[in-house]
Amino acid sequence: MRKIKCLVIDDEELARTLLKSYIDKLDFLELMGSFENPLDAMSLLKSEQIDLLLLDIQMPEIKGTDFARLISPKTKIIFTTAYSEYALEGFEINALDYLLKPITFQRFLSAIEKYPLKDENPANHLIIKSGYDLHKVLVENIIFIKSDSEYVQYHLENGQKLMANQSLSKLEKSLPDSFLRVHRSYIINRQKVSGLKDRMLLLSDIEVPVSDSYYEKVKKELFKI
Repeated sequence: MRKIKCLVIDDEELARTLLKSYIDKLDFLELMGSFENPLDAMSLLKSEQIDLLLLDIQMPEIKGTDFARLISPKTKIIFTTAYSEYALEGFEINALDYLLKPITFQRFLSAIEKYPLKDENPANHLIIKSGYDLHKVLVENIIFIKSDSEYVQYHLENGQKLMANQSLSKLEKSLPDSFLRVHRSYIINRQKVSGLKDRMLLLSDIEVPVSDSYYEKVKKELFKI
């Protein structure tokens, strides 16, 4: 999985050091550079596709909000500042988030999680965020997805289970057509279904319950009856 390429621009050394330490904690982030002066970062921004910019607003040479208007819209921005009055201007530029100093790691992580995880061909695989890790999993390797309190479990062909902090209902709306909801707590991969016995779907050697409210839909969509 390609890492999210990050850049830090802040005229305060302590702020740059703190953000770098936070980035180092997350193995799906890659720090490409750290700059005191925004103008010094321009050549790197032109030569590399930077995914995410952590940008201070109040700086001597040029305001972060003005600098943000000079760079590619493909680069997502999280503004950092000690001045809450700049929040509105930051969001007008469509920033992912606005971090008010001093920045805690939990608040930093919350902002990072807003980064849109997209890929060129989302139909054949899913990007699953489990803890601090990102997993690129082929759809064909997912047997079913099960709700587990505030989390969901992805059950894979190799026996691995990936836990993600997601709502099954919200997840259902974003999944490709190869998945089907069959129960309040279960979404199955259509490709893995081998049969239906009473109210149990057979997926290889695994049985998944079908609730009454989904039973007719399951018969129609999976077995054309």
